[in-house]
Amino acid sequence: MVYTIQSLLNIVQPPITMYMGEDKHENELLIKWGWPEDVWFHVDKLSSAHVYMRLKKGQTLVDVPESVIQDCAQLVKANSIQGNKMNDIDVVYTMWDNLKKTGGMDVGQVGFWRQKEVLKVHVEKRVNEIVNRLNKTKVEKFPDFQAEREERDRLEREDGKAKMRAERLKQKKEEDMRKKDLELRSYDRLMTEDNMTSNQDAGNDSDDFM
Repeated sequence: MVYTIQSLLNIVQPPITMYMGEDKHENELLIKWGWPEDVWFHVDKLSSAHVYMRLKKGQTLVDVPESVIQDCAQLVKANSIQGNKMNDIDVVYTMWDNLKKTGGMDVGQVGFWRQKEVLKVHVEKRVNEIVNRLNKTKVEKFPDFQAEREERDRLEREDGKAKMRAERLKQKKEEDMRKKDLELRSYDRLMTEDNMTSNQDAGNDSDDFM
């Protein structure tokens, strides 16, 4: 089971969806079958839930309002046994493809490939208004993480193929236009040379007549 939660701020339309595993085993599946569009959140140096915010295709962290980052941070804090009781904690977040999983790690444990791409947000205290608002949107689902990721990848491949076909068609049209332009230039030059030859011939005939 995974909880899907939405940030319903007026500045986010449509709402951004967040995913939170029920336990460490579900977190492990999210680590393995997450999407490149997912942003991972966790309380720094403490045990907590893993929350994933799914961006839209082409969107980056720069496009995400700070208030939505705070939503995610409040959610992981509220779902941390220790962190929920503490003030002034940090929440780390990074893109899914920066999560590093090796064979020696415990279930649900992750590291990072590139530490410089790990960001932090400071949380002074729990804000019940935010947590309650998010919990009201919570829906329990039982998704097939692998199937959803494979379908996402299939659609991306199809989109890539369609773009390649469109680019090849565009290049062919441009090449055809260049060829036609060259043919027209050659034809115009031929007509000009014919006119010059005809004028010279006319002048010669006139001299012979005289």
